[in-house]
Amino acid sequence: MTEQLDAELTSEGAASIPDATGLRVMAVHAHPDDEASKGAAATAAYVAAGAEVMVVSCTGGERGDILVSSAREVARAHRDLAGLRRDEMAASVAALGVQHRWLGFVDSGLPEGDPLPPLPFGSFASLPLSTTAAPLVRLVRTFRPHVILTYDENGGYPHPDHIRCHEVSVEAFRAAGNPEEYPGLGEPWNVSKIYYDRGFAPEKFRALHEGLLDAGLESPFDARLARAVERENQGDGWAVRHQTTTRIPVATFLDRRDAALLAHRTQVDPDGFFFAVPAALAAKIYPWEDYTLAFTRVATDLPETDLFAGLHDGVGERIGRSKAAPQPFRPGGSDLVLDDSGN
Repeated sequence: MTEQLDAELTSEGAASIPDATGLRVMAVHAHPDDEASKGAAATAAYVAAGAEVMVVSCTGGERGDILVSSAREVARAHRDLAGLRRDEMAASVAALGVQHRWLGFVDSGLPEGDPLPPLPFGSFASLPLSTTAAPLVRLVRTFRPHVILTYDENGGYPHPDHIRCHEVSVEAFRAAGNPEEYPGLGEPWNVSKIYYDRGFAPEKFRALHEGLLDAGLESPFDARLARAVERENQGDGWAVRHQTTTRIPVATFLDRRDAALLAHRTQVDPDGFFFAVPAALAAKIYPWEDYTLAFTRVATDLPETDLFAGLHDGVGERIGRSKAAPQPFRPGGSDLVLDDSGN
């Protein structure tokens, strides 16, 4: 499928997103800065194409660390990291041109140790799924997205908040259209499609690695690629389980992504990993952002180059309002019932 996507995206006219006026996408993330490192260029591209784009941050990143050495010299970073990260988030949102909502939960932190300690009381991932999904269901019924973007069942990596972000996103996709579930949280709305982000797909870093070497530059991706192969061979839970079904052309929006990343000055090193490939070179080597279409209520041909494929001309709106919406199915598969883990 990757080869077919490459062919489609190099054909004439394939490097732009269709007009998306009247369509809506919701990107659900665990912490402030995740919206910048996962799918930022695609969200900016859809804003430019006329779509309404809402980013949802499930937590405030309160238990995060100061990851950039220069930021450790900022007194506020030690006194009020949560408040500073909110300001960083506002700057990122401005760079991308998206709408933004906080879901209002507290960061669970990344537990360390053997055995792992219990999650902090009252934190996002420690609460019942129905408790953490309810405000997202309300947002879905209010904003009425046609598409949800989120993480796969591994959370992209196994941080408890990322895994819970996946769970609440799938729960909202499943339940928001059912008037008997989550009563009192707004009029039902059926989301047509849900995608998993593949921003850290091994094939992307392999292409960037080879592109850097071909350009006569040093690549920092050797170790990352080796770890990815090792995890695949070992069947590790971090291993990617999904194929790319959808590539969004974003070459002219990589500067927006970079601006969003730089807004998070306590979290993103301007000389670090995310900036290892100059944007101009990245636009030539890998000018896309990748997704897996996990579940859909509308038939669509794969591979895709548009998140709204199959939803134009009012189709997404009709599905959203329908009292007898199609059951979600895996692309190429049959109707199914989603469980709480999105499997």
